[in-house]
Amino acid sequence: MNPTSPSFTIDCDTCVMQHTDACGDCVVSFICSREPGDAIVVDLNEYRALEMLAESGLVPELRHRERSGESGERHRHMS
Repeated sequence: MNPTSPSFTIDCDTCVMQHTDACGDCVVSFICSREPGDAIVVDLNEYRALEMLAESGLVPELRHRERSGESGERHRHMS
């Protein structure tokens, strides 16, 4: 990562862990390998960790917002 740049690129082709056991457990691999339309599910502890990271400015805040009229109950029945 370039310390003078406000952003960096994560590219699996430049990762030293590509094609190792760690690659399968990587959040980037997890997100990029899912099928379109699949939800990413995080548990409460993971959500709290993401919130703490966002509050510290280490990651952007969660931008997902549920559409009006949809509920968690509906989503549970769909899975």
